Amino acid sequence: MAISLKPLDQQVIVITGASSGIGLCTAEMAASEGAKVVLAARSTNALDQIVERITAKGGEAMSVNCDVADREQVQRLADAAVNRFGRIDTWVNNAGLAIYGRLEDVGEEDSRRLFDINFWGVVHGSLVAMPHLRTSGGALINIGSEVSDAAVPILGMYVASKHAVKGFTDALRIEIERIDQAPVSITLIQPTAVDTPFDEHARNYMDKEPNLPSPMIEPEKVADAILKAATKPTPNIKVGMMSKVNTFVAKNLPSMGERMAVKQSADLQRDEPARNPDGTLYQPGEGGQVHGDHASA
Repeated sequence: MAISLKPLDQQVIVITGASSGIGLCTAEMAASEGAKVVLAARSTNALDQIVERITAKGGEAMSVNCDVADREQVQRLADAAVNRFGRIDTWVNNAGLAIYGRLEDVGEEDSRRLFDINFWGVVHGSLVAMPHLRTSGGALINIGSEVSDAAVPILGMYVASKHAVKGFTDALRIEIERIDQAPVSITLIQPTAVDTPFDEHARNYMDKEPNLPSPMIEPEKVADAILKAATKPTPNIKVGMMSKVNTFVAKNLPSMGERMAVKQSADLQRDEPARNPDGTLYQPGEGGQVHGDHASA
């Protein structure tokens, strides 16, 4: 069956990981287009300030403190959205973190926590959102990565979690869209490196400050792709030329892809000591910034 999605100015959109980076950018862009937005993250103070900023510009927004690793908290997020706005039209599973370090060095507790956020957070959000999206039609949008297909060193557990997100999303799409023929569009967004505080928020096992490889794209490009998926059904969107290149090479020229990844490893750290090795894996960050500080790196 054909899936019909509402224009943004008629939508209620839930976004996890909305206190910084891609999630924050998407929330502000959606609100500016007239959508009612529900921002979720662990960073309560940052969320409150963002909601004030959106409402001051005439938008409609609310915030919910939510650790996506806990399904009960995700359920409360959905309940709060429906209690306030009456429905959910689009759900964006954006919350995610990274661990920088070689796989042999990364502790199991940290790895499991990363999967609880990056993978199980997507599972929780998808399954909690689905009854609402089935009711009147809507979009489920999961944020993967170019490393949902490709792989890089130093970010191995992050790579594994994003591979898992792709597998889950693809299987869910077959069940919901094709077998059930439900009026729900399920999209995987696969950006290349994005200029956000991704590396600043990461758990870091290196003695150097983490970095993101160039070229980076602006978070606005990813937010634009997310909002397009909210209004036009599409299974997959690769954002940024390097996402298209790296996923193609990984699938079709895997040996070349591995050699390219080796060269990237030097770009994943800066020539300065590590600033905040713990990152925001266990504690929320309250920076509330869309962009990272890569320009000054």
